Amino acid sequence: SSRNNRFPSLQLRDLANHIVEFSQDQHGSRFIQQKLERATVAEKQLVFQEILAAAYNLMTDVFGNYVIQKFFEFGTHEKKSTLAQKVRGHVLPLALQMYGCRVIQKALESISAEQQQEIVRELDGHVLKCVKDQNGNHVVQKCIECVDPIALQFIINAFQGQVFSLSTHPYGCRVIQRILEHCTQEQTSPILEELHQHTEQLIQDQYGNYVIQHVLVLRLAEHGKPEDKSQIILSVRGKVLVLSQHKFASNVVEKCVTHATRSERAVLIEEVCGFNDNALHVMMKDQYANYVVQKMIDVSEPAQRKVLMHKIRPHLNSLRKYTYGKHIIAKLEKFFMKTASAMGVVGAPDLGPIGPPNGGL
Repeated sequence: SSRNNRFPSLQLRDLANHIVEFSQDQHGSRFIQQKLERATVAEKQLVFQEILAAAYNLMTDVFGNYVIQKFFEFGTHEKKSTLAQKVRGHVLPLALQMYGCRVIQKALESISAEQQQEIVRELDGHVLKCVKDQNGNHVVQKCIECVDPIALQFIINAFQGQVFSLSTHPYGCRVIQRILEHCTQEQTSPILEELHQHTEQLIQDQYGNYVIQHVLVLRLAEHGKPEDKSQIILSVRGKVLVLSQHKFASNVVEKCVTHATRSERAVLIEEVCGFNDNALHVMMKDQYANYVVQKMIDVSEPAQRKVLMHKIRPHLNSLRKYTYGKHIIAKLEKFFMKTASAMGVVGAPDLGPIGPPNGGL
């Protein structure tokens, strides 16, 4: 950066008494950050003394916050601890502030469990405000990732009766996902209970669908019960045709097909195999549903795949006309090639005439 080039031999000790103003300057901040990575104990101490006095202002500063973060990375245990004390009493305003929220996240990653819990306690009573805030939600996510879940029971309590509204919120849905990943089974149980009451609406919601997908892909042994997955799959049964054509729900149907037990998966594919020609045609040419059909072809057992192929095959010619139908054709050709080569058949399979039927005009 220009300032570094203008002062090629500038050292941290040359900035004595000017560390704070340098930290609030784009080039100065970068210079200090770079030097801190390889600084001597004495140099670090010099910088530290000066930033400590202005710590709160630097935490919320566009360039200064990075200097503070560097200390949480490269400082001694003692310095991190001292800096973390500067956060006390200010956690909420920092969490809601654009740069302060990054400092809090970095602090949570770098300090003792005891200090983490002191920081976290200041959010008690303000959980929903933070979760719905564009900066605060990142802090709450970081708390859930880094802090002992037992110290986070107040977050679970704040979510009582709010799970649906948070799952359909652009930031809330992320926090719910973190809870499902990191909290204890006792804590996730009431959250999942509320999710199950609203599965149908959540599946079709632009944010809720991610929460439902998350339940399907979780390692349930630690964070939920197999029934949680089965309950979602059950609510998709009988609705595959409708949900597969829906922009958000189709992703959930795909995850159901992928993460179901063998018998559950067979039932879902069975549903599609039982469709009349028209319903199947609708699915294969639909911009969302065609991916569900593809996924079913991918994950089905050989016997069921054969039935599915057999049902699809008569539609091949008409599918060629549709952008999305072409995906299915490519998939079928790949599988027919595989089976053909497995049987020692040379050359591509004959999937019927490629041009328009009856030679066009």
